[in-house]
Amino acid sequence: METSNPPRNAPLEGLKVLDLSSLYAGPLIATTLGDFGAEVVKVEHPRGDDARRWGLSKDGVPLWWKVISRNKRLITLDLHRPEDQAKARALCRWADVVIENFRPGRLEGWGLGWDRLHALNPRLVMVRVTGFGQTGPRAQQPGFGTLAEAYSGFAFITGQPDGPPTLPPFGLADGVAALAGTYAVMMALYWRDARGGGEGQYIDLSLYEPLFNILGPQAIEYTQTGAVQQRGGNRSRRTSPRNTYLTRDGHWVALSGGTQGVVDRMYRVIGRPELAQDPRYNTAQGRLEHADEIDGWLAEWIGRHDLEEVLARFEAIEAPIAPVNSIAQILQDPHYRARASFVEVPDEDLGRVVMQNVVPRLSRTPGAIRHPGPATPDRDREYVEGIIRQYEEA
Repeated sequence: METSNPPRNAPLEGLKVLDLSSLYAGPLIATTLGDFGAEVVKVEHPRGDDARRWGLSKDGVPLWWKVISRNKRLITLDLHRPEDQAKARALCRWADVVIENFRPGRLEGWGLGWDRLHALNPRLVMVRVTGFGQTGPRAQQPGFGTLAEAYSGFAFITGQPDGPPTLPPFGLADGVAALAGTYAVMMALYWRDARGGGEGQYIDLSLYEPLFNILGPQAIEYTQTGAVQQRGGNRSRRTSPRNTYLTRDGHWVALSGGTQGVVDRMYRVIGRPELAQDPRYNTAQGRLEHADEIDGWLAEWIGRHDLEEVLARFEAIEAPIAPVNSIAQILQDPHYRARASFVEVPDEDLGRVVMQNVVPRLSRTPGAIRHPGPATPDRDREYVEGIIRQYEEA
């Protein structure tokens, strides 16, 4: 298992990031920037970030925290207190980027709103993460990823046709918003620095809109045809076959027939090459109309063979297929290991920990995990207080 090393020629070295956010979406923006060399100061409430209480712990050490707070320096501030508000303003004068996810108006009430911070630091880029955005009738409503997954339309189309709308078992909306927020930061910095804009700007990032934007052509299809996409289980409205199938030894596999050539090779695997000549099964529309039959043939053949044979037979003629991996399978998978998709890193609290590696991969300036998230909230107080003294208001 590969161990991550300090970055070489980190692309964001010298970038200064203040993370005022909590839980997932905002902190993950800061995590990604830190992975590529930015110096990140994470501010927590004295009671500790709520993310410390999410998920499993070992020996009292929160495990998810180790991932989302990696490469960050920690300090606690109570932003209800004027003296800590002043410290936060000093950190905003120091920072290139500040990330927050309070309800609209909360920071303004603490003297940390965009107008004041922009006046203090005109080059500042501010990411404002909320459930429903800074404007509109829902702006003041509390928003979490679960609500965004429902409100965006994702849950409506997810699940079995005869079942309820289905929510993802992880922070999907937060994760997608974090990726969108990261590239928004880089665009704002590019305009400020490379394009000569010279000034920062604020980014209004809702949780629901990035997820809504990747849900496919629903909006144009509905407005042009009146079609409302419904739940279809693991099937696709656009191609067949597309489903999961159970092997003889109790494993699941997934496959998708994206082109007719791919599907023809699948027909060969299951011993039905004649289907490639049958007009009911050799066009995209025909396959959709006869999806039940095609699924039945695939399920029957796969169900008579063990996982390794299924994978080998499909792969031998380049008919795409993949196992439905559990995390236990992932950590043993030779492809994951060869690409170091996860890494083992030293940790001051737990000895060594395994976590997802840095993405995306850059050939000349790769990111790296310098250290997991510290368990002690005020571990870097002395260092951060030094920054505050240097930038505090006169």
